[in-house]
Amino acid sequence: MPHPETLAAMLELSHYLGEEHRHLAILGEGNTSAKIDNDTFLVKASGSCLQTLSENDAVACRFDALLPMLDEDDISDQGVEDRLLACRVDSTSKKPSVETLFHAYLLTLPGIQFVGHTHSIAVNQILCSPLAKSFATKRLFPDEIVCCGSESLFVDYTDPGLKLSQVMRDAMNEYMDRNGAPPRVILLQNHGLITIGKTSGAVKAAMVMAHKAAEIFVGAAALGGPVFMEPAEVHRIANRIDEHYRQQALKL
Repeated sequence: MPHPETLAAMLELSHYLGEEHRHLAILGEGNTSAKIDNDTFLVKASGSCLQTLSENDAVACRFDALLPMLDEDDISDQGVEDRLLACRVDSTSKKPSVETLFHAYLLTLPGIQFVGHTHSIAVNQILCSPLAKSFATKRLFPDEIVCCGSESLFVDYTDPGLKLSQVMRDAMNEYMDRNGAPPRVILLQNHGLITIGKTSGAVKAAMVMAHKAAEIFVGAAALGGPVFMEPAEVHRIANRIDEHYRQQALKL
């Protein structure tokens, strides 16, 4: 496997997110990816487990074999399967995750080198409730802003695979037009969350902080409802010099 540093970082990220005590992913849930260069990237193999992901479970794929699918509407399920197999750099590699297409798209965003996707229990408690959009667009405490950004991208429930990737791209374009940069956290209704970043550490930090924020949100909801920070307060934390220093120290 080429690019050993990228592979090692992706495996370490996968093992971290897959540790059972974190309650982010069990069995074959979740997936990770890492950009190798402008032509190729690594993604978790279908059915493999994050906690035990090995070198043989990291599949090198080509961007140019996948990204055109985002503009196609008439691909059958079998057609998608065929394209996933055809995108592999090594035809003897395992089949890449069914969600490889959205990984390919997200890794083309400015500054994004790593992607993590889990089915966090705490976050899904909210994403399977009527309060999901409030959790995505509002903030509860300063550390959430530092690690997860001022606002998350919320994506309505969509069939996983090609359709989800297309809907995510459209939602991302609208978000970036409005905010000028990609979000750190993407929340998928009735599904799970995605965190993206320049480093694997940024992906980890956003993931565990989103999980913490969800646990606080659920607890606050049980005690009469969450009290959100005001927009001006969120803006202040997001732009403080000392918080920017902390983000750099955390390699966010």
